[in-house]
Amino acid sequence: MRTKVLTVEVPAPLAEQIGRLAVRQDRSQDSVVREALTAWADREERFRALTLEGLADVDAGRLVEQATMEAWADSLDTDAPSR
Repeated sequence: MRTKVLTVEVPAPLAEQIGRLAVRQDRSQDSVVREALTAWADREERFRALTLEGLADVDAGRLVEQATMEAWADSLDTDAPSR
């Protein structure tokens, strides 16, 4: 896989924390940062996809009334939550 070097400034405490984690896990700082960036990017992509899916539902008229949603949320604290 091709790679590209990124240069980024981070607060010193964060850099030190990453260093400690890398040592504790017997890994390079690069691998720790790469894993963190991958998780963040994946989460952001998923968030965007879910947002677009929700907007498509709104555009298609697939909505839930506020009262129905509140009743469902209130039911979650009961022995028989609604679906």
